[in-house]
Amino acid sequence: MDEIVNKVAASGIVSIDLEEYYTEGERVSFDIKAFLFQELILKEKEFREALKAYDWAQFKGKIVNIVCTADAIVPTWAFMLVVLELEPHALKVFCATREEVELLLFREKLNTIHPEDYKGARIVIKGCSHKPVPLNAFVELTALLKPYAKSIMYGEPCSTVPLYKSKS
Repeated sequence: MDEIVNKVAASGIVSIDLEEYYTEGERVSFDIKAFLFQELILKEKEFREALKAYDWAQFKGKIVNIVCTADAIVPTWAFMLVVLELEPHALKVFCATREEVELLLFREKLNTIHPEDYKGARIVIKGCSHKPVPLNAFVELTALLKPYAKSIMYGEPCSTVPLYKSKS
């Protein structure tokens, strides 16, 4: 009987799963709107007092995005005060939408990749995942690896879509 050969394993293809770059942690929002007078106006003294009295422990270990869903003009320093209160409790704090938070978290992790480690590699960027991977993470990874890769493909090693092949 012939030995079964794993052609994918023998091909030298490097598989990158962006799901491995997902930052674990519960995502929650902090809305400044509740701290505004009539949900419209920021009164500095009352705002500062309300922040001091707030139970920040509920954000322990969470990834927090600060927003203001009211149609109000909120000064920059108000967001800065909120982050100072959140920082001792939260895992990460952003002033961004939930979608932007995911992009920023992936960007932070992608910045840990040393693209020169992939010099001359045949790369497959896996497409299926159980965790949410933003489209921009695929775009940024592709741009990061292109100058170094021999080829870049998308999908699974057994069934790929060719994207890029170096001229050399």
